Amino acid sequence: MEEDTKQLLIPDGGDDESDYGIMNIQFSSEDLKCKRPFHVEPTNIVSVNDDTQRVTDEASAMNKRIHYYGRLTSPSDRALVAPDHVLPAPDEIYVYSPLGTAFKMDGCTEGYGKNSSTVTIFMIWNTMMGTSILSIPWGIKQAGFTNGIILILLMGLLTLYCCYRVLKSPTMIETSKDTSNWEFPDVCKHYFGSFGQWSSLLFSMVSLVGAMVVYWVLMSNFLFNTGKFIYNYVNDINVTDTVSGTNGSTRVICPGIPSDPQPDNNSETLRSANNSDFELFEMWWDKSKTVPFYLIVVLLPLLNLKSPSFFAKFNVLGTVSVVYLIFLVTVKAAHLGFHIEFNWFTSNKFFVPEFRILFPQFTGVLTLAFFIHNCVITLLQNNKNKENNVRDLSIAYFLVGLTYLYVGVLIFATFPSPPLFKECIEQNFLDNFPSNDIMSFVARMFLLFQMMTVYPLLGYLARVQLLGQFFGNIYPSIFHVLALNIAVVGAGVAMAIFYPNIGGIIRYSGATCGLAFVFVYPSLIYMISLRVVGKLTWPILITHIFIIILGLANLIAQFLL
Repeated sequence: MEEDTKQLLIPDGGDDESDYGIMNIQFSSEDLKCKRPFHVEPTNIVSVNDDTQRVTDEASAMNKRIHYYGRLTSPSDRALVAPDHVLPAPDEIYVYSPLGTAFKMDGCTEGYGKNSSTVTIFMIWNTMMGTSILSIPWGIKQAGFTNGIILILLMGLLTLYCCYRVLKSPTMIETSKDTSNWEFPDVCKHYFGSFGQWSSLLFSMVSLVGAMVVYWVLMSNFLFNTGKFIYNYVNDINVTDTVSGTNGSTRVICPGIPSDPQPDNNSETLRSANNSDFELFEMWWDKSKTVPFYLIVVLLPLLNLKSPSFFAKFNVLGTVSVVYLIFLVTVKAAHLGFHIEFNWFTSNKFFVPEFRILFPQFTGVLTLAFFIHNCVITLLQNNKNKENNVRDLSIAYFLVGLTYLYVGVLIFATFPSPPLFKECIEQNFLDNFPSNDIMSFVARMFLLFQMMTVYPLLGYLARVQLLGQFFGNIYPSIFHVLALNIAVVGAGVAMAIFYPNIGGIIRYSGATCGLAFVFVYPSLIYMISLRVVGKLTWPILITHIFIIILGLANLIAQFLL
């Protein structure tokens, strides 16, 4: 047993393991036993502060040994766990991250080991903020300005409550089993058996694949506009938009309404350039016919990597991108000024009514915008003060809602109407700025690079969930992995060609996965758990049945409007 406690990593002199950063999530030594059984792929064992992967044969053997114990029974069953003498020494423990990285538990000593409330709130905010922020102004337009603001507040409160129910669900189980390390799918399996397990997998895959499709559409959009900007700049080409738009330094366009007859592929025509060269460029640089295929060359090989841990180091780009978008919106709003008019009972061609029948489209978007229910237990599991979990979760939701309100209200209120129509607000609000806009170009560059680093992580999570469930191995063979990746990439390419509407994709996938993880399962599990202990009352029953009905209505309405 002595050999089981010797150092597993080849030492690299000079490393200082006391460098605690936001991405270096800490765990206390007293939590080690609750982490068992666990599974760490050898190629995923990396140091947060070191780019070199140094894994010895002993570490690989240790991984296989612990993996064996983990496969003897389900993770939720505490009957068989890896015994103490099999576990590595506390300072050699690595905890598997959902992003595909094994984070080293640096400084497993008293006084460390847990995330502060500030870090926890930041993690939830950073995880929840995604591509949905680009569609919030469009959603407000679809719902109506006043109604849109009300819906953000109501959907935020409703999803927060359902998220709270998810967080509390493991503690409400009356069983002799230890549920401290259960995830929400484990809870669903406990109450609903194999149906709960496989249905949660299905809806989780819907959210993952939906996100990957949205990413592909957006990456095609950003790559197209970025390439056009670079081509025009390098060739010193002056362009004049043929779509309706405002004049001045802060130009806003309405891509759906041409001011003059325009070419098929682009919204701009040359003022001075070699027309034949430009036409050749247009033919090979088409937003829907060519650019989506160019991404395959870069991203498909990355999806087939066994471990995408390298890309997890770029997660900070997500925060940078959101902060820059907020900065862009603030600057644009300051230059454009407010253009708002309240139309309660009369119609106006430049503005939209305060309440519109299309509002369910926005609720579908908001369901995904506030969606964190499938991983909230993991994010809050290592909060330093667990008694503050509900408070920290509420603060994080408040900050997310505030961010959505800030971006959505400013873009909608400052959109120049007249001369343009509020109906011109695009599903990706960056499309309302021309490709030669410098600030929009920087935003697209940021988002393009960030999405190209996150996309392999999403593909890895899809592989872990699907192939892991069916084959018991997340990498059964290159052919299995390649077939899955081709299917996912094919879906993204098809959508980028035939349905490049991110608002539509977000609302469909959000309403679908939200039906299970946000509305149905949390409410059903809460009612069942209360009924078991004889505490279910009629007000609670009616309230949670109403929540389930809202989720069903939200999904059905996406296909009717």
